[in-house]
Amino acid sequence: QAAASTLVLFSSSINAWSTGQWDITQLNNPVSCILLTTAIAMKLGLVPFHFWFPEVLQGSPLTTAMLLSTVMKFPPLTILFMTSPSLDPTLLTAMAISSTALGGWMGLNQTQIRKILAFSSISHLGWMAIILIYNPKLTLLTFYMYCLLPITVFLTLNTT
Repeated sequence: QAAASTLVLFSSSINAWSTGQWDITQLNNPVSCILLTTAIAMKLGLVPFHFWFPEVLQGSPLTTAMLLSTVMKFPPLTILFMTSPSLDPTLLTAMAISSTALGGWMGLNQTQIRKILAFSSISHLGWMAIILIYNPKLTLLTFYMYCLLPITVFLTLNTT
């Protein structure tokens, strides 16, 4: 997470250096676009930066895991929402399709509920990244609907 935050800062610095403005929503430099896409993928847990997410969810307390899989996805998704017109759609689509496929496929092999939820999150965020290119408002609706499932499951697990 710290590396992704550093990449966001570095991306905005490169963009400010090339454009003279600190506006991250207007990315004109291709290097800053790729760095920001990479940073957002790290924060969201999209493929190929998804390896940390299932292990962290499995090892965290239930409340922390619930926050990581729902609330902590909102800021990077918001940045992705604001910068999506500037980002490379081919790279974003490739990561999104890979996330959807690998999240679903790897989730089938799991027996622990937290890892199943982690791979479900990877898959759902892949769908959201695909939808974002075509209909950004539908992505936010999908995110709100997605948040209901893990919150319900984690709260149920916390009471048992």
